[in-house]
Amino acid sequence: MTAMLHPRAILETVLYVDDLDDAAAFYRDVLRLVPVQGDDRMRVLKVSDENLLLLFLRGGTTTAIPVPGGVIPPHDGSGPLHLAFSVDRTDLAAWRAHLAKKGVSVESAVSWPNDEESLYFRDPSGNLVELATRGLWNRQRQPPAGSDQATD
Repeated sequence: MTAMLHPRAILETVLYVDDLDDAAAFYRDVLRLVPVQGDDRMRVLKVSDENLLLLFLRGGTTTAIPVPGGVIPPHDGSGPLHLAFSVDRTDLAAWRAHLAKKGVSVESAVSWPNDEESLYFRDPSGNLVELATRGLWNRQRQPPAGSDQATD
């Protein structure tokens, strides 16, 4: 019998942006992410010890990229994408104040049926950013009708 394989975490989350410098400054200054590295087509920001946010210049990775040891296949994205960061409930008011101080408009605030909350706002490229209280998925809502759930 083999052990069931399961990923530990999502290591990288990727957004495609129109201006790398503006996007990197937004995530550094507004969300306080730590810049790790970058070049003319991408920026890497540290969310935590095991979580990174990668910002790619839209259209900048549509060809394969040779790297020592292999090749990164082409990828790209268009339109506004979405990502969420978890925050402590006790910090939500401070986050609201911080966003206002940085001139970031909250587009929507949601109070979920499981007593968790989310704030939604946009980055400079129009991507939807969410700050969600940490328990949002701990008391998971029912999956939408007709959705598949992996059972392997």
